[in-house]
Amino acid sequence: MIKLSIVIITFNEERNIARCLESIKEVADEVLVVDSLSTDRTKEICINYGVRFIEQKFLGYVEQKNFALELASYDYVLSLDADEALSPQLLEEIIKVKKNFSSEGYKFNRITNYCDSWIRHCGWYPDTKLRLVKKSAAHWVGTNPHDVLVLKDNQPEIHLDGDLYHYSYYTISEHIRQVNKFAEIEAYSLFKKGKRASIVKLVTRPIYHFFKDYILRLGILDGYRGFIICFIGGIYTLLKYAIMMDLNKQD
Repeated sequence: MIKLSIVIITFNEERNIARCLESIKEVADEVLVVDSLSTDRTKEICINYGVRFIEQKFLGYVEQKNFALELASYDYVLSLDADEALSPQLLEEIIKVKKNFSSEGYKFNRITNYCDSWIRHCGWYPDTKLRLVKKSAAHWVGTNPHDVLVLKDNQPEIHLDGDLYHYSYYTISEHIRQVNKFAEIEAYSLFKKGKRASIVKLVTRPIYHFFKDYILRLGILDGYRGFIICFIGGIYTLLKYAIMMDLNKQD
């Protein structure tokens, strides 16, 4: 059976990391955790699970994940976030794949738990992710904080059954705080790439974002949590363009 490295980046993930590590222990030949100098019990929990633990000052989401990918010991790598976990069905699928890797990349659906509810619309599901790859054939790209794992040579990807569980936000307040942080990170990243905002985008994009996710992507079917998710998504878009307009003026 081909050996598999599982790579996780962390920062203050004491609430999530044990669940993630429990879900992968049957399939991992190596667990590598690259930690951004956590100040909580993340390191202690990881050491207790016997993982290979490396501390690295945060380089950016894309950069940190590429750094971690390069450090993996084996040719095939499963990349996870600390707030994710394998479902039993997905675990069985990956165990089968280990017996005969026939592709450079495997993808699967991710389902998100938001405030104790599984979200199946709002553009949040199936949220298909490429996460199991041949190390030499893949790398992370994207605009921080939105990182995406891709195959370098655009080879076909095999879709596996089963879901990747994603435990996103435990409270709405936590979601709002993260939106403020991520909107600023993305605004600066886009500005550095030469993107510019306008009053037209500032006014229209947030409205369209809400309409797309709540109506076109059926967020309405996720109840009041669906409304909150889509509304906050619109706010995220508004904040992103507002910050970019401020950067325009400063420039």
